[in-house]
Amino acid sequence: MTTRPTIAERSQKTTRRSSNSSAASGNRSTDDTGTTAASNDEPGAATKPAAVPSPGDSSAARFFGYKFKDQGLLKLALTHSSLAYESNPEGTRDPGSDNERLEFLGDAVLGLIVAEALYRRHPELREGDLTRLRASLVSSRHLAQVAQRMQLGPMLLLGRGEAHSGGQRKPALLANMLEAVIAALYLDGGLTPARSFIHRHIIEPAEASLSVMLHSSEPISGAVGDYKSALQERLQATGREQPQYILIDQSGPDHQKRFRIEVRAGGVNGAARTLASAEGSTKKQAQQEAARLALASLDSSAQAKASRNGDLETGAKSALQKIAEKVVR
Repeated sequence: MTTRPTIAERSQKTTRRSSNSSAASGNRSTDDTGTTAASNDEPGAATKPAAVPSPGDSSAARFFGYKFKDQGLLKLALTHSSLAYESNPEGTRDPGSDNERLEFLGDAVLGLIVAEALYRRHPELREGDLTRLRASLVSSRHLAQVAQRMQLGPMLLLGRGEAHSGGQRKPALLANMLEAVIAALYLDGGLTPARSFIHRHIIEPAEASLSVMLHSSEPISGAVGDYKSALQERLQATGREQPQYILIDQSGPDHQKRFRIEVRAGGVNGAARTLASAEGSTKKQAQQEAARLALASLDSSAQAKASRNGDLETGAKSALQKIAEKVVR
């Protein structure tokens, strides 16, 4: 005859089943959207894609302070065509599967907002000067510098081949992605978030460069912030040799190096002299800062010389006037 379990034994089995169920559910967590996701401790769990980094904000839904209503737009802006192609190598690629269309729109939005900002900030400038400044601000070279400063490279979603070739560091890809991000901001929230992003990250950090360009007596080409090119053009225009950048000191641990660079140039008589020196976390950064300081020093010297010449001219006119008065008398 089969012996039936007692009430106590049935209660113990129920308790054990409940405990096992709770332990299993403890290996799963619920994200912000209410979706249950397997933890890394669960055997065979799929790896969850890394959230888009957001400096200063722990929420993956924010991108440099802006909260996207449509996260798909941001992901699309960060997706390079190489990844879209690898996802469907034999089929016809969907034009909406990568950021190229967004790049097209972002270029137009960027041009409009930069033109508006320059028009409002510089009522004293004529069309030619405004055009020159706008071209510098929206150039691929400048946009790549902005993307590098913002550390957008690691966010770029690439195919395996492009990733292996260093695509996250390629200036052209970074500039295109930045334009696509601007378009995503515009489509998600209109001109206000796009304008705020462009002012904060593209226009305002370049104000010092714009000032140098505006007050320089020589034309400056290249991207805003490229003080090395500006210094080279200034020296060439005055018949001096090309500047040389000398590493004179470096300090700090490997992960926090500091470099001191000195920029030197020969004068019209050939004697080299130090124009300026500066520090930076990279050699390139220190070189650009040294070039900026050198340009400022040259501007100051030119203004002082013009002032002295003006005083001499005034003095000469005064002396001639006195002589003329004596002759008349």
